[in-house]
Amino acid sequence: MNRESLRTILSKYYEDPVSRFFDALGFSPNGVTMLGLLIVLVSSIFISLGSLLVGGVLMFAGAALDLIDGGLARRKGMVSNFGALLDSVIDRIQEALVLLGILVHYINKDPEPVFGISSIDVIGPILCFTAFVGSVMVSYLRARSEGLGIDCKIGIMTRPERVFALGMGLIISFWIPTFLILVLATLTVLGLFTTFQRLYYASAKFEE
Repeated sequence: MNRESLRTILSKYYEDPVSRFFDALGFSPNGVTMLGLLIVLVSSIFISLGSLLVGGVLMFAGAALDLIDGGLARRKGMVSNFGALLDSVIDRIQEALVLLGILVHYINKDPEPVFGISSIDVIGPILCFTAFVGSVMVSYLRARSEGLGIDCKIGIMTRPERVFALGMGLIISFWIPTFLILVLATLTVLGLFTTFQRLYYASAKFEE
């Protein structure tokens, strides 16, 4: 199943009915965006306190609203450039909050061996930083490319993949603590790879 097929299914069975629900409640598209941010903020607090399972579930709940604000905007005829800009900014803030929560969690955690190489309190914060850098670079390349007239959405580790990986990493790490380390390392490596993917793609487009 490709992304377009998945997007069609989500639109039919999730985005449309849930956006109708929020419309009935009187929410504006930007209101849904801010609600998602609030939920992710609460998620990051739970994560920082070591409640990774609860934090992961709440993170998924907050991120899921990212699909609703656009659908609600179209339903209410309120699609705007500012709404799209706000949505992109909130997306970045949400990722930053979750990674900050993980970083604080590792800083406050008692030292623990990881694969017999080092301690989790040292590796964790470093990987939080590198994963965040990868996320920012992937998003920046898309925004900068689009500013130069190139539609650059390609890549193996885009926002949906990052959100899914982080959420599952948090939930599974409730039972397997070192799993989150593997997820952060994967986000770092694939984030860097996606950065070069988009850079190469944009370079090729410029030469056409």
